[in-house]
Amino acid sequence: MTAAASGPVFSLRDIPFSYRGSWFGFSPVVAEKIYAEDVHLVSHQTGMHPILKLIPTAGAAITATPYQLTWAGEHGRIDLAYENADTVRVRGDGLGLRLLAADPVLTPFSGPYLYQDPVDGSFVFTVYQTGRRYRITILAGRPGHLGAQALGNAERGLVLDAEWEIAIEEYETARAHYTSADTFEQVVKAARADFDAFVAAVAPWRSERTPAAELAAYVLWSATVRPAGFVTRPAVLMSKHWMDKVWSWDHCFNAIALAGGLPDLAWDQFHLPFGHQDHAGALPDSVTHSEVLYNFVKPPIHGWALRHLPPADPGVYPLLERWTAFWLEARRAPGRELPHYQHGNDSGWDNATTFDPERVVETADLAAFLILQLRRLARLAPDPDTSARWSAQADRMRDALLAELWDGERFVARGVLSGRTWSSSSLLDLMPIVLGEELPQPIRAALAARIRRHLTAFGLATELPDSPHYLDDGYWRGPVWAPSTVLIEDGLRRAGYADLADEISARFRMLCEKSGFAENFDARTGEGLRDRAYTWTASAYLILAAAHERRAASGAVTGPTAATSG
Repeated sequence: MTAAASGPVFSLRDIPFSYRGSWFGFSPVVAEKIYAEDVHLVSHQTGMHPILKLIPTAGAAITATPYQLTWAGEHGRIDLAYENADTVRVRGDGLGLRLLAADPVLTPFSGPYLYQDPVDGSFVFTVYQTGRRYRITILAGRPGHLGAQALGNAERGLVLDAEWEIAIEEYETARAHYTSADTFEQVVKAARADFDAFVAAVAPWRSERTPAAELAAYVLWSATVRPAGFVTRPAVLMSKHWMDKVWSWDHCFNAIALAGGLPDLAWDQFHLPFGHQDHAGALPDSVTHSEVLYNFVKPPIHGWALRHLPPADPGVYPLLERWTAFWLEARRAPGRELPHYQHGNDSGWDNATTFDPERVVETADLAAFLILQLRRLARLAPDPDTSARWSAQADRMRDALLAELWDGERFVARGVLSGRTWSSSSLLDLMPIVLGEELPQPIRAALAARIRRHLTAFGLATELPDSPHYLDDGYWRGPVWAPSTVLIEDGLRRAGYADLADEISARFRMLCEKSGFAENFDARTGEGLRDRAYTWTASAYLILAAAHERRAASGAVTGPTAATSG
């Protein structure tokens, strides 16, 4: 049998085993925060749905690497590898497998149905939840089967013993009989080559100083899906756990991480939400296989993101123009220069304390992002007059931000309907540091000093740790997050605070090396929280590690290379 492939080893409870382009993966995580006892084939077509459970017939330990999943026990082993995006090969030597439908109940509107296809002898599950079929072709061995053609409540599946091999495919209605000339070893070798090429492209700078780079690349590679449904381009989902969508700011960080080595895939990430831009110019809140949501939006960081991407094609300008016009026309109250959010969700910082007094608010982060976006439009504009118009609009918004939301010591938020202002202990209030050199020096200094107060041993807490509103697992009321880290680190560097930026980068990188690529992290302990296989976290690590390695190579590192408490 094939030996377990080398490479980063990970826990399936944290990161699913999947493959570039596939809409399914293998994991015990079967729903939000729900962990099954056994590994399941989980599909993300039409949502997150556990389809099949894989139960070895004797005890076995599981090892997962980017290109092979192995159960090994006293009686033998089972190996699983992807042959392509919709097909896996599985084989056993001395260790049997019960391959069963995850849901035992078939109703007229839900559940699985199993039959043996008289055309080719394969066994096929049709599953209401995804509307897809799952075909098991026997390549070696003589399986037993359970519940073929059964209705209602029944155990459905195959039982494999001794030496056996199967192929499992996900498809729509019909396809040619499965055949393959490749041995299992060749399947593993090809999967490894695909992953290795991806790593070489996105992290050519990796070394022993960046020990999490390969696993970060795997999180991105394995969370990528081929175009299907509303996902019209190859897309990096936020996760192949329950956060299986593309949100309209998350995609920017993935695009930046991919830009250096895979520019076409990077531009696919940037463009994807713009394919669903509405008549007002707004981007959707999120896009996934069978759903596009518009009930909220996400912050306009796209002008900032373009600073970190390869030169834009001419088609970017009208998209960015319409997105910016949405904020200027639909999100500014009459007579107001500054735009507003309608809810914390619009900011991406859903429950940040900035939004505690009121939800419909003008905030300094939103104005700062739009100033950067207006500056980018000025650079991309097709003619000098249009460029000058965008520059003038950026100047007016910057002046209004400083005149109306800077109180002499800090930035405040303002209720659009009430007119009252307030400050909070949220890191969101300090986000205008993204303006960097465009801010007056005294404001830069004040922001940098306040940002340092948020810096724990593990990175930037999104709520001051000594705030009465701080919660260890409080979503945006305490935990360390990747996007805020990248945005603030970049802004500090451009504002002239490279030492502090280096410290923030080092602590976040060490956090990922310690705790993986969770959605967010406990700012006091560094423990990973929520979804544990989050691509923008992996991308943040790659972005910061690549930049640090470039500075080290050029002798431009000005701060620490290891995390220290503070």
